Amino acid sequence: MIQDNRQTVHQEIDFIFKELLPAHGMAERPAQVALSHRMLGAMLDDSIALCDAGTGIGKTYAYLVAGIVFLRCRADRDLAFKPILISTSSIALQNAVLNEYLPFLSKVLTAAQMTDRPIRAVVRKGKSHYVCDERLQRRLQTVNLARKNPRAKEALLSLRDHLDMDMAEHLSGYDRTRVCVPKSCDCGRESCRYQCFMEVCASDRYQVQICNHNLLLADAIHRSIGRRPLFPEYSALVIDEAHKLPEASRQMFGVTFTAGDMRALIHALRGERYLLAAENLAETSGPLLRELSRPWDGSRPFSHFTGLLKCPHKTLVRIQRQLGTLLSHSTRRQLEQIADQVTLFLQDQPDMLFYAAEDDRGGTMLCATVPDLSNQLRQTLWRQQKPILLASGTLAVGKDFRRFKEETGLMTDDRVRESVIPSPFAYNKNCLLYISGLSAHPEGGQYYDSLAKMIAALLNAAHGHALVLFTSYAAMSAVKERLRGQDLAYPLFTLGRNAMHTTKQFRSSPGGVLLATGAAWEGFDFPGDCVSLLVIPRLPFPIPDALNEKEREQYPTLHSFLRAVVVPEMQIKLKQGFGRAIRTETDTCVVALLDERAAQNRRYRKDVLAALPEIPITQDLQRVEEFIRSVKPDKYFQEGAA
Repeated sequence: MIQDNRQTVHQEIDFIFKELLPAHGMAERPAQVALSHRMLGAMLDDSIALCDAGTGIGKTYAYLVAGIVFLRCRADRDLAFKPILISTSSIALQNAVLNEYLPFLSKVLTAAQMTDRPIRAVVRKGKSHYVCDERLQRRLQTVNLARKNPRAKEALLSLRDHLDMDMAEHLSGYDRTRVCVPKSCDCGRESCRYQCFMEVCASDRYQVQICNHNLLLADAIHRSIGRRPLFPEYSALVIDEAHKLPEASRQMFGVTFTAGDMRALIHALRGERYLLAAENLAETSGPLLRELSRPWDGSRPFSHFTGLLKCPHKTLVRIQRQLGTLLSHSTRRQLEQIADQVTLFLQDQPDMLFYAAEDDRGGTMLCATVPDLSNQLRQTLWRQQKPILLASGTLAVGKDFRRFKEETGLMTDDRVRESVIPSPFAYNKNCLLYISGLSAHPEGGQYYDSLAKMIAALLNAAHGHALVLFTSYAAMSAVKERLRGQDLAYPLFTLGRNAMHTTKQFRSSPGGVLLATGAAWEGFDFPGDCVSLLVIPRLPFPIPDALNEKEREQYPTLHSFLRAVVVPEMQIKLKQGFGRAIRTETDTCVVALLDERAAQNRRYRKDVLAALPEIPITQDLQRVEEFIRSVKPDKYFQEGAA
């Protein structure tokens, strides 16, 4: 699209990273500069860039600087203003871009007169996150505030000043459904805050718009079927945390059902005083909700849940028949949606795949999705002829993007460009890989006895300061009970539903030991000495499910399926877990793999080493203690001991 002055705009990248940012205290990172150049090049060429950026590269600043320079280039060419759209998986990254990265860049570039106005950004969410003024007014007129929980009352009243309901921390789920913007917003009020907000978002006020992957895909679906887009036309798309895109796509092109969905409906029925219906639904869905509230570990097949769906399904049908016309619009919509989902899960639909997975609260959710995810993405997201950057630290295994491209439908797209930028961290000096020959057959208690003893020995060698990443809740629970009998000298924590509280305790308890699974493999950041020992008891092979079984049909042999799908998924997950070890240039850590399949001359040794940076390897526990002694200050050994 833009071919002129390429040298000039690339020089701006160098000027920003090599002169402006260092003048404001930010160290120059050659790998970061190189990545930003490649990202800008993809934007100028209308390419789809796959960027695997190792820990410590600074990929966020790389794409933000590239995006801002790209907007300047478009403005110099007198092209119509179109913002940059950034999609992330986590709220934490959205907030960091909005409140940290962009304000800093704006300050630096404004001072250098490289922009004539502040760089503004806005976080975009679905309608259910925003307040409808008319519905809020009706709710405040009908609710008995005197009988309401004080914190919930304060949260509800605060919505008169806040459009985004996520700012009202203690807002009840029932109030949220009663006052949120409905799917069809037609109040006609000139002073409607939501409509005013949408008008501002559609203007040229914001150079950067930020969303999550689900809303991005919803917008792409709208565009593909001719519906009104959710975002204004954008000039370039950045998908950060892109390794989470397939998971978000399965949700958007399918159906998910959680215990929270059913509980919200029960709460809504109680709120409208249909107490008998609420109690009947609570009673008949009780066994299902208890199973869904249990941690997901892959041991229960989907068929285990379908039997538990039959009783609540009958109750839902009865409530629809008796109360359907009496319920408020929002509760009726909730009821219809859940009834349709439960009906779908009970039917044998040959064009859908059904499976169970972990929900965002550590429990289990039921899922139905289309078999060919790649075709859906080709027809919605990739068909848009605009530059797209996909960035993550775990898109490739080594330099191979094959697995990610197969999942996302990019294998044959000639617009795809690939970049692998290794981490600049000195892993060969700051990290030690310990691999044991512990048998990886966890069926019996003897395995967990041996595993707990091995972990305890490592904790003593490293003086605590440890994160232990399990592949299942069952294994974590078994080891936790045994470690409690080991008389450890370090505080022990287990990551459960209240993850934020537990991680805060762990960080504030020097020498502590955190047992974790699920989202902890990629979603937590512990820089410094907090995690100086990372233990991975078992290689994180994917748990077989309907998705794997369907994909297995595409391969002539089991071996070919293992090499093309199962092993690459294990390697990517291992990279994610390994990334918890070293978070800054000065971090030092021992990474312990306690799976015999990674030991010398064993089946997956080469695959494991191919997924990790080059680091010294040992199987000697004494070497672990010597390494820790050599890289840690004296105060480290005084922390946490009971």
